Parts: sequence; structure tokens; C-alpha cells
Amino acid sequence: MNYIKSKKYQFVFSYESKKGKKWLYRYRYYNNFNERKEASKQGFDTEKEAYKALLEVQTKAANGSFKELSSDRLKVKDWMKIWYETFEDDWKINSQLQRVNAIENHINPLIGDYNLSTLDLVTYKTKFIKPLLAKYKPGTVDLLHSIFMIAVNAAVKNESLDRNRMKEVYIPEPTKSENYLTDKELELFIKTAKETENITNYTLVLVLAYSGMRIGEALGLTEDDLDFEKNTISINRTRDGKGTRTPKTKNSYRTIKMSPVIMQQVKKYLFWVKTNRLQFGKPYKSTDFLFCSYQTGDPLSPSTPIYVFRRLCSKSGLKKVSPHGLRHTHATLLLKDKQPVISVAKRLGNTPEMINNIYGHVIEDMEDDLVDSFSNSLNIQNI
Repeated sequence: MNYIKSKKYQFVFSYESKKGKKWLYRYRYYNNFNERKEASKQGFDTEKEAYKALLEVQTKAANGSFKELSSDRLKVKDWMKIWYETFEDDWKINSQLQRVNAIENHINPLIGDYNLSTLDLVTYKTKFIKPLLAKYKPGTVDLLHSIFMIAVNAAVKNESLDRNRMKEVYIPEPTKSENYLTDKELELFIKTAKETENITNYTLVLVLAYSGMRIGEALGLTEDDLDFEKNTISINRTRDGKGTRTPKTKNSYRTIKMSPVIMQQVKKYLFWVKTNRLQFGKPYKSTDFLFCSYQTGDPLSPSTPIYVFRRLCSKSGLKKVSPHGLRHTHATLLLKDKQPVISVAKRLGNTPEMINNIYGHVIEDMEDDLVDSFSNSLNIQNI
């Protein structure tokens, strides 16, 4: 039988059968007695299926499940490769890129050569956590630690590791930056945008400030997502420098009620967009992205809002706030206005639990105000 090597995966081959093209794996290794062994299986319908089955075999061979190799053969870098390639299809592109960066630039260089089964807490702290804290902010280190914990827990679940020894790691709390504006600061921010920015940037600021949507959700809007009769904007996608895809979570699919004044500005901007695209000889479609460059008529670059916000903060004399900061501002102002947490969560495309976690300090302040309000309403002097 003629086997053809996979161009994508080592040890995977294709072959022709009576039922059409099929896939197989052939994996050779040495046992404790230095005897050469081979594990193979054929009949897979896809290349990916054959490769996933191969990964299980490689893991078993490396950690001793075949009773022929000792478990110290499986190094951290070997497991990180197996873990990533097994689960990458389950993650969105941002998570994939984030984990590739963590593995290639941090985990493998620092602890990749350690044996997964013998890596202990002290070694992990001194060789991984401590060097990272010397170079990066606690929030970044916590993220890298979390990614490694997910991989280690997967190894335990897969029985490639008996237990997770790296759970009890202390990482200092990251310094919280106030990436939001007060109501007065927001008024000044919007006023500055109206006076100094072009219609695209000004309208984008308004939509972000009055909706609480993520910047990627705003950049992914089209005319089909707008309902001027009901004054609503629907979130159906997100767009950033890595492309267009589905929203972050199931809760992120939502329809946001907007102020009629803001929707009037959006309608005015939409007319400008259609005219602007025609000037550049680009026919307009209702599925085109709403926010576009006044210089080219093309969809607004995802990096543009970052520079716009830096410019506006500088011109207005306000503290630095990112495009995401208007989402925090929107949520904070709603909560301070005593809007129900569940309503704020629905509007932002989050869960109530997330709102409580992120804006707990605001909610605590509200509770203090409620206590004071109740006490003042009774006006009892002596109890």
C-alpha cells in the first residue's frame, strides 16, 4: 500500500482505500529495555483525527502508560505542545495567540526542560514566577500563571500527571488603574471630540460612551445592525487587527437600546459614509462596516481609536483612558445611578457575576449610600 506523508503532521500518512482517502499514524519509540516499538492505527476519515489519536499515543508513551517508558520522559515543553495542538480548535483566535506567546516566550524558555512529573512548587516559584515578576507587572504574571495552570490541570485530567503541585502560588495584586471617567470628565471628553475630531471619530466616541459596547463590537457594526425606528443597535460580530469573528461570548449577542439623540447622529453619519464611499469610487452595501476612514473610505483601522483616545486625553487635559475605558465608564455611571446589576450585565453582554467582580467597589459604595439614605429618611436622633 502506498503511504503519503502528511505535510502538516509528523508520523501521519494518507492512503487510498476502497472507501476513498483515509489516514493513519505510525509512531516508533524505545522501551526501557532499549527495544524499538511501533504504535500504529489506520482508518481515520480526516488528517486531524489521525493526529489527535497520535497525540494520545505519544502522551501515553512519554508518561509510562504503555508500561514501557518511565514518566520522566515527558518534559514541560513536550506537554505544552501536546496540550496546545489538542485543544487549539476549541479556542478563539485571541486565546490561541495569547497561549502561543505564553508558551514560546515564557513557559518553554524558563521551565520547558523540566520534567512535568517532577516539577515542584519551589522550583516553579524560583525559576518561573520570580523571574517574571522581575520583568513584568503582576497582572501579566498572573495571566501567564493561569495559562500554565490550565495546561497542568489538563495533564492531570488526562492522567499524564498525578496532581497539580503549583496551585499555591502568591502573586501580588495588580495596581488598579482608573480606566474610566466621571460624568463631568465624560462630558468634557465628548465635547473635545466634537470640537477637534472628524465625524467618524466623534460618532465612534458617542456610540461607545452611550452603549458600553466593546471597541471590537463597534468596529464590527454594519447598517444592518441599526434600527432607527426602535433606536437600537444589535451586536452580531467583533472586529480587530486579527479579523472579523463571532462575539466574545453567547451573552455578547445582544440588542442595545440607544438614546434617540445618539441614533440621530448615527443616521447623519451613515449618510456621510455613503457619500464618502462614492467619492472614492467604492459602491456602498448595507453589510459594509459602519465606521470608515474619511481619507480612504475603507473600514476604520482597529489601531485608529487608540491614537484618537490618546489625542483626546491630551487635548482635554484628562487622565489617560483607553477605548475600553468608555465601557467601564458606562457601567460605572449606570451602577452609580442605582440601575440593577442584572440590567447592566445584559446591556454590556456580561453575566451579573462578572459585573460584581469587576465593579465590586462601585456596588459597595452604593450599599453605603443606601444605608445612609435609609437612616436619614427615618431621622431618628436617639436609639
